[in-house]
Amino acid sequence: MTTIKDSVHDHIEVEGVAAALLDTPPVQRLRRIGQLGTVNLVYPSANHTRFEHSLGVYHIANQALSKLGIAGQNADRIRAAALLHDVGHCPYSHNIESLIHRHTGKYHDDVHELLESSSIAAVLERHDIDPETVAALIAGEGQYGQLVSGELDVDRMDYLVRDAHHTGVPYGTIDHERFVRELRFIDGELVLDAGNVQTAESLLLARALMNRAVYKHPTVQIGRAILQRGTERLLAVDATDPETLRRMDDHDLLAALRSCPSTTEHARRLDTRTLYKRAVWAELGDVPDELLEMSYEQTRTLEADVADAAGVDTEAVIFDIPGEPSMPESTSRVVVNGEIRTLAGESTLVRALMAAHRDRWRFGVYAPEASVDAVGHATEQVLGLELDALVNDLQLGRPATLDEFTNEGQS
Repeated sequence: MTTIKDSVHDHIEVEGVAAALLDTPPVQRLRRIGQLGTVNLVYPSANHTRFEHSLGVYHIANQALSKLGIAGQNADRIRAAALLHDVGHCPYSHNIESLIHRHTGKYHDDVHELLESSSIAAVLERHDIDPETVAALIAGEGQYGQLVSGELDVDRMDYLVRDAHHTGVPYGTIDHERFVRELRFIDGELVLDAGNVQTAESLLLARALMNRAVYKHPTVQIGRAILQRGTERLLAVDATDPETLRRMDDHDLLAALRSCPSTTEHARRLDTRTLYKRAVWAELGDVPDELLEMSYEQTRTLEADVADAAGVDTEAVIFDIPGEPSMPESTSRVVVNGEIRTLAGESTLVRALMAAHRDRWRFGVYAPEASVDAVGHATEQVLGLELDALVNDLQLGRPATLDEFTNEGQS
């Protein structure tokens, strides 16, 4: 057994198949994959890694297995899946995952090939565990897959607390030990036992607040957009290929951006934090419905049209179009009066959070500081937007509300 000191869970005891997996190269690679990508451009202490998080998820999974009475081979498979659940992550975590998917058709939880062909396969075989079964659990398949990847999974229970700890933002605090105690399998569904509507609400409230203050912070999104654009250029000029890119770590990708003549400017902006600024920051109701359905190619064509109208280079315009607002956790199941009900159907607070999540959706257009006004007005013209203000920044010289602070106050 190996005991590891953790900043969130104190001492984590790792044994069996998980201890054997720890020193495999794919797991050790996670030490060089940041948990939060470009978030450290806003919160300098947010430098924790996917390796730390994976240990935390393993630890909480172990606690859940004990409470749920799951033992033997099933428990070993779940322990392995919990430790390996992020082993397929590309560099900078989720920041370039959509780009990777566009080129390979795979997301980070598609790890069948990795588990069957790497050093991980040998470890699993020695412990009589089928790699395909572990990969299916990581993908959230089957009854026990819900515990690894679902609305009430152990992944969320670790990352919210860990991200809050390392950013210094208090909003992600949840009672994960109570979550674990109250989990039940009823007719194959993972649910929170009776009397735990408030427990489930706390998870969604924490997620909503962390989204606002951390994950969807405007500066974080701009940094991510520049990283994505630079990585696209790497692929476009054949400086790397999608499969190689998929298995890089953060250091590999940043070094590639610095060394490729076509992407040195992207690397410089990330290195020096000389980021683009917001030229447009528009609410969902202010943009055409078809904007959310545009393909990558259509989006790039629109960017070129805006650049042409603004009289700037095409690379000076970046569109950031989030997907349709959604809150998957709202479908979490809770037991109320002996019935299994969805959280959204039972909680007025959750329905309010869903509405707030939709209200906070923003279409962003980013440009170098000198081009912001020209790009903003050109976007209005090309898309036919009717905005009272292109970007509603805080006014200097007056106190900011908490809502404004969490959205705009960090830079």
